[in-house]
Amino acid sequence: MAYSQLGRRAARGTRVTVYGPRWRWRRVLLLLGAVLAPLLAHTVFAPVRHLLDDRHPVLNDEHLTHLSPVRWPQQGQAALVLGNGRPAASTYEQPAPIASLAKVMTAYLTLERYPLSGAQEGFTITVTAAQAQTEAEDAAQDESDVAVQAGEQLTERQLLEALLIPSANNIAQMLATQVAGSEARFITEMNDEARALGMAHTIYTDPSGFDPSTVSTAADQLRVFQHAMRFPVFRQIVSMSSVTLPVAGTVTNFNPLIAEGYAGKTGSDSAAGGCLAFFTHVTVGGRRVIAAGVVMGQGDGSNTSAILAAAGEAAEQIVDSATTVRGAHTIPAIGAPGGS
Repeated sequence: MAYSQLGRRAARGTRVTVYGPRWRWRRVLLLLGAVLAPLLAHTVFAPVRHLLDDRHPVLNDEHLTHLSPVRWPQQGQAALVLGNGRPAASTYEQPAPIASLAKVMTAYLTLERYPLSGAQEGFTITVTAAQAQTEAEDAAQDESDVAVQAGEQLTERQLLEALLIPSANNIAQMLATQVAGSEARFITEMNDEARALGMAHTIYTDPSGFDPSTVSTAADQLRVFQHAMRFPVFRQIVSMSSVTLPVAGTVTNFNPLIAEGYAGKTGSDSAAGGCLAFFTHVTVGGRRVIAAGVVMGQGDGSNTSAILAAAGEAAEQIVDSATTVRGAHTIPAIGAPGGS
């Protein structure tokens, strides 16, 4: 209301109050606050949100710059964590075959039941005639395995090396029987442990991952991989480029990035594509931290070398893109965490 109108009302004896104009000004201020609050929040939180967004430049501590986003693979799925940060996952995480990534859970349960430290060798098993026959049959079907013979003795450490380096399906079956008494009971334990770890999108139907009905997501597999990494012997074995076994001789790691300083566990077949659970040391924000991640569903076809090479390229891509975010010590989570 204009002052001239107020004056005329006063002159006519009309009761004038300033309550109405004050209330209107409060409403204006409240409306302005409602508009400005999201803008201020955007200004505060934009640097975090945009670490994974390549559409907008953001301010860092020094000057305006265009931070590189995490470049998730264009196919399949992936998950990554830097140091003690919160894991991040690619969009559209859905359960999919994981091939030999299943052996991470097999190794984890073995070490949970029979921990190894230092140079310990752990328990010893003697290969039975039936196990040797099964291996020969699997080899004839071009399964991933290592040669064994009846009467051969293998320690727990050697079994884990055969499981994780040449990725032997027959060794996964042998460990399952040793740990749980039977393969069926071990599979039950795998699924029980998956639930305990919060792996809500994972179903194990075999200890090796050869069965395509063994499915999971990259985020779930990162979870069990991080737990397995708590065992020094696990980290040591998945960092080895080769190992020598009593009957099989020297066998090599399928990991295409092992020479590049990426330790980990591979998985590959036509159903799962190329898969890699990995960890490597990186420098982020001036600090030396471990980048751990999982890529799944990379490449096309069934050529092991080709699809694992695609998995390796995807792993390097997400690590390189995440660690080029200047001044960052972690990456924010997007998406719900939940052969060879």
